[in-house]
Amino acid sequence: MMATRGRRTGLTWAIVGGAVLVVGIVALVIGNILGARTEPTPSNSPGRTTADPTSTTSPTSGADVVDPSASDRGWVPEPVTTDAEAYVRAALAAAGTFDTTKSTYEEWIAYLGTWFTPDTRYTTEADRQAELEAAKLEMRQGVVLPEQEWDSLAGEDGRMESVATGEVVFSPVPQDDSGDMTIGTADVSITFTRSDNEGNENSYVESTRVSVQVLCGSASIPVPDSPQQAGDCKVVRFFTEPVEP
Repeated sequence: MMATRGRRTGLTWAIVGGAVLVVGIVALVIGNILGARTEPTPSNSPGRTTADPTSTTSPTSGADVVDPSASDRGWVPEPVTTDAEAYVRAALAAAGTFDTTKSTYEEWIAYLGTWFTPDTRYTTEADRQAELEAAKLEMRQGVVLPEQEWDSLAGEDGRMESVATGEVVFSPVPQDDSGDMTIGTADVSITFTRSDNEGNENSYVESTRVSVQVLCGSASIPVPDSPQQAGDCKVVRFFTEPVEP
């Protein structure tokens, strides 16, 4: 087993909001972590950046995906790829994209859970499974939009769409002897859309910066009965605050 787990409390991933509702101004807060998790400390190695700092191309355009029907539910389809940059962009978008008229909160959370694979730095199956469940809980409690804010959007047939903009900066994962894991960090543009009682839509845009740890190597576990294979990229963990080199 790897190093003893540390404790993290009160780390804010992002604050988004500013929408004027019929009941007032709602501050949309994408959360605080509630619980204990391991926080890998990135090394001081220089970060690696991607070649095109202005790209905002859809992360799954022209690519094979795990489940094409995800788009019909208002979600970002998970790409089938070994390209870490393309996968990071898709994962960051997925964590902030949904349509409250096409799915429930629990369905969306369960779908995001299918993107995950265990952290291979843990040597026993029990430890890997425990960390996997902890990473999913951290995502729900400290990363994605809280359920109460989903409910607020749902009351106005709302939706949220996110896209990773600009460059993706990569940081090494501590204690990763395989070299198959990396942490990708990028700016994310978030568009909120709400409808009034007459069906007129109002949209506003916020931005934040987000990090995700991915595994693109032979130890990744694919979604069963899908085009995905061991070796394709998967999510290990979303971070509650950006990780910079």
